[in-house]
Amino acid sequence: MAENHYENPPLTISKIGVIGAGVSGIAAAKQLYHHHPVVFEASDSIGGVWRTCAYNSTKLQSARKSYEFSDFPWPNRDDPSFPTHVEVVDYLESYAKHFDLLKFVKFNSKVMELRFVGQQGTTELGGNGGAFGSPLQGHPVWQIAVQTNGSQSLQLYAFEFVVVCIGKYGDIPKIPSFPHNKGPEMFQGGVLHSIDYCKLDKDAAFQLLKRKKRPEGQPCTMVVKTLHWTVPHYSVWGLPFFLFYSTRASQFLHEKPNQTFLRTMLCYLLSPLRRGVLKFIESYLLWKLPLQKYGLKPDHPFEEDYASCQMVIMPENFFTEADKGNIVFKRSSNWWFWKEGIEFDDNTKMKADVVILATGYDGKKKLKTILPDLFRSLIEYHPSGIMPLYRGTIHPQITNMAFAGYIESVADLHTSELRSMWLARYVDEKFKLPSAENMLEQIYKEMEVSRRITRFYKRHCISTFSINHGDEICEEMGWNSWRKRSWFAEAFSPYGSQDYRLKN
Repeated sequence: MAENHYENPPLTISKIGVIGAGVSGIAAAKQLYHHHPVVFEASDSIGGVWRTCAYNSTKLQSARKSYEFSDFPWPNRDDPSFPTHVEVVDYLESYAKHFDLLKFVKFNSKVMELRFVGQQGTTELGGNGGAFGSPLQGHPVWQIAVQTNGSQSLQLYAFEFVVVCIGKYGDIPKIPSFPHNKGPEMFQGGVLHSIDYCKLDKDAAFQLLKRKKRPEGQPCTMVVKTLHWTVPHYSVWGLPFFLFYSTRASQFLHEKPNQTFLRTMLCYLLSPLRRGVLKFIESYLLWKLPLQKYGLKPDHPFEEDYASCQMVIMPENFFTEADKGNIVFKRSSNWWFWKEGIEFDDNTKMKADVVILATGYDGKKKLKTILPDLFRSLIEYHPSGIMPLYRGTIHPQITNMAFAGYIESVADLHTSELRSMWLARYVDEKFKLPSAENMLEQIYKEMEVSRRITRFYKRHCISTFSINHGDEICEEMGWNSWRKRSWFAEAFSPYGSQDYRLKN
């Protein structure tokens, strides 16, 4: 920050500032429309990772009707094919234009720093009724330093409330640590992260492959550290997948936060049925996909991946290419570089020309780069390192700020919109938050449920109790939590965004 300077004193442009114009950002802007929010977007378009971190072959892994806003259905929502990333971006842009949201967006405006200018005491635990008092206090609580079009000058804005929608993915790659003298600097070939690879156009990708020294036709080796379950499509032995996890009846088999003693006993008594469903699904996946043939069968149950939002659909023709020998697999817990490729912990070596690190993103680091020092430690307040967010949105110790896109579900657009509806009503003081202690208690209950279900609980996913999550949000807003037209539909049909279309 030292090389930057500020052009002028802060200007209060709006009561509310939104950082990021991805899915969560435009959902928040839509629900907060009446406050005329200012939305800061670092790129030149909306869409978030759908625009900036997508391969040419990237597609949505859900049906259209499972990934749509409640008041803006896809024009071809019954089309069974998965939309390409281009179609998803077009849908998001159409949504933004239809509801006149683009007028709020400042493109090419990268947020460099957040400054807290409110009262220090508001960050402490305690309080009764509304832990933070009024969300809109009539005076600035946050200042945002923004870099526009790459300028070295920063423009300061002041807001009463800020919504952070930069998400966990994209921007900052997570790079593995390597032993001394065994990192990428030792490798004579090319090394890049998947975030860089996905931005290559055809010419750049061709130039990358031209660097290959080995003969044509050599396979691509996929190094796997942790195996996860994959699915070929959303049906199991001819039954739609939603029947097993996305209805009230199916989620009744799983533990949820705040459940009664009777419900806990029922979950225990029904556990054989839950395990039977699990084996039913796994038997199909092992029959349909050559997981055992290639040593890709995970050691953990399928439910652990579903409960941590790590269930994925395989790319088209993936195993066809593996059968041809074009893709080979190598399991290894640890690996490092040598001058001609990669060396593994079993003392084997593999020669390579190019190594692509598909090792994920550092969402916490991205967030910490803009938060004040006072708040950075609060991002990992819980011993598990998970950021505590009430209703997936409010940190109990950070006042006048909301976060979107940090707690996952199997339908992120749907949950982002529902939480944005909740947030807008909180900002409008239609209800008050519990005390900070009570919010943390609720958060820890959710974390504990996830911890008992999956070893990957640190991903903080609500997929096995997503309907209960929606119920609690509805009840807090004063809505009826049962959204279907009949008890049969309530029990056996999946919940989606259309069920939460505004109605009381």
